[in-house]
Amino acid sequence: MASSPLLPTLPLPGQTPPQRSPFGRFSPQIRAFLRNPAGVAGASLLLLMLLMACAASLFYPGDPLDMVAQPLLRPGQDAHFPLGTDSLGRDVAAGLVHGSRVSLLIGFSAVSISLVIGTLIGTLAGYFGGRLDDLLVHVTELFQTMPTFLFVIVLVTIGQPSVPLISLSIGIASWPTIARLARAEFRSLRESDFVMAARSLGYSSTRIIFHEILPNALPPIIVTTSVMVATAILNESALSFLGLGDPNRVSWGSMIGAGREMLRTAWYLTAFPGAMIVAAVLSLNLVGDALNDALNPRLRNTP
Repeated sequence: MASSPLLPTLPLPGQTPPQRSPFGRFSPQIRAFLRNPAGVAGASLLLLMLLMACAASLFYPGDPLDMVAQPLLRPGQDAHFPLGTDSLGRDVAAGLVHGSRVSLLIGFSAVSISLVIGTLIGTLAGYFGGRLDDLLVHVTELFQTMPTFLFVIVLVTIGQPSVPLISLSIGIASWPTIARLARAEFRSLRESDFVMAARSLGYSSTRIIFHEILPNALPPIIVTTSVMVATAILNESALSFLGLGDPNRVSWGSMIGAGREMLRTAWYLTAFPGAMIVAAVLSLNLVGDALNDALNPRLRNTP
């Protein structure tokens, strides 16, 4: 059986490990990803949205919540407001650009919180096993018994809705998925030959976990993380639609919530932010599928 390209080569005692590029280990996976047209298209679209979010203040330096024109200008009616204005005279285009900053920020920061919590718990449970594994599995199952979105609503309503609180709430509610995946990967890898070799060389558990097992467990976690970012964006949009978003920040979900009462007369107030959410979720799913194809050795080696 051919060994995985992610398996490390252990140095002999007293031997200095060879210096390698941090991307050298993943170069075949990077090339496989770049050969996937759907993945490249998704990554390009996502990069474009990230650039738009970073340059939001450059394109629209004012507050997107300011009333700047006549209410309910339709798209193309005024050249200064190409996408029209809402019922309060706020620029829809400015809201879309600034809303990308809030929606993407919450999506990535929430998943980062889930990634840290879930990977830590899954690593400890999968590597050490025993009673610690039983305890952490029960804790994970306890969180999974609660519907994720309802749990997020409870956490947000306890405090004053804000971008940091929403990110923290979604992250706390979403970590069990990462934890179960990380636990399964560590349980399957902890008795591998390269782990046994590391133990025979006297490596500490910390070094084995972070330098030997974790790099081999990352590919499926990375794929799952890309999909969870899309889910976090949808959760934030649903919260804002229900009026539980940050009232001082504009997001795609809050724009849809503000325009839902005029869906028949001013369709663009919900269509444009809805299209942005669809594009963001689609790009993340395309990237996730491409990463799965690139990082899965069975799929990558299939002729």
